[in-house]
Amino acid sequence: MSAQISLSEVEKYYGEYHALRGIDLEINEGEFFSLLGPSGCGKTTLLRVIAGFEEVSSGTVMIGGANMARVPANKRPTNMVFQSYAIFPHLNVAQNVGFGLRKSAMSAADKEQAVLDALKMVGLEGYGGRAAHALSGGQRQRVALARALVLQPKVLLLDEPLSALDKKMREQMQGELRRLQRQVGITFILVTHDQEEALIMSDRIAVMFEGEIAQLAAPQELYKRPVTRRVGEFIGVMNFLDATPLDTGSGLVKMQVEGLGEVEIAPDQVPAGARAFAPVVGLRPEALTILYDAPAKRDAVSVTGVVEDLSYYGDMTYYEVRLEGTSKPVTISMKNLTSRPVLERGAAAQVGYDPHSLVIFAA
Repeated sequence: MSAQISLSEVEKYYGEYHALRGIDLEINEGEFFSLLGPSGCGKTTLLRVIAGFEEVSSGTVMIGGANMARVPANKRPTNMVFQSYAIFPHLNVAQNVGFGLRKSAMSAADKEQAVLDALKMVGLEGYGGRAAHALSGGQRQRVALARALVLQPKVLLLDEPLSALDKKMREQMQGELRRLQRQVGITFILVTHDQEEALIMSDRIAVMFEGEIAQLAAPQELYKRPVTRRVGEFIGVMNFLDATPLDTGSGLVKMQVEGLGEVEIAPDQVPAGARAFAPVVGLRPEALTILYDAPAKRDAVSVTGVVEDLSYYGDMTYYEVRLEGTSKPVTISMKNLTSRPVLERGAAAQVGYDPHSLVIFAA
């Protein structure tokens, strides 16, 4: 798979503010790639650097094998969908979608057909004559997508395009954007602060903090094996337990883990190149399980605890369970089944876990 975008040692300063710090990144042709991080981490700045709206202070930006130095935004093989959509209120849907074709050498008939094809692509066939003010939020977002795609860019840049939508519409559009990306086959780069959105939609995700890429990985790897505690805290929910290494001989790492006791860690759980370990380990809520029928599961690795609190979500219940010897409760997620009771506060609980689910962080 060839790289569509290559960034090398990209730095960006605004006066003394260091917005991007030595970014090295390759984004593949036909990839759905996400830049994920909290507000102010540099993800939108990086998107604007790729688009050409911001000049780099130093470093190289390559798109399609061509150096983008001094290439203005309107000459780059990219197009952007903004958070605000930027729909022109005085134009109808077809005029909005075809706005970028005004100076094209295409014939009027070809332009009209291109607009119709773009509207069909985003599920707005037959909406060409509708006024912009008569559109819902989801429809406005589709018009913005069609307007970007009608120019047939090599790369589509998406700056938090779903943030203005309600939860149900946002979830629907996440699936439609992914379907659309597969259909057109071009590179999509999404900027988002929504971890779930990035996990659902992306082939790969770059997590950014303070102008740097903290981890670049596929969604499953990022969720299951975050390289630092900060990444683990940012991606979903994670329990952190104090830990002390006991022995690193015979290919296994033995650790004394708060609430779990002595645990053996397999070599594939150890971060590459790690010579020392952080004084905590991570464990996702679904990696812990309440053993409702403890006598039948004596072979499971388990510890005892007490339910301190719970949150019932219909299909799931999230328990806060205080394990013996811990300073704070751990979060445990359990699927609600017909035969499975919801435990009450104060109930004793036998908690099982798989040592292979523990996330080990390098010091």
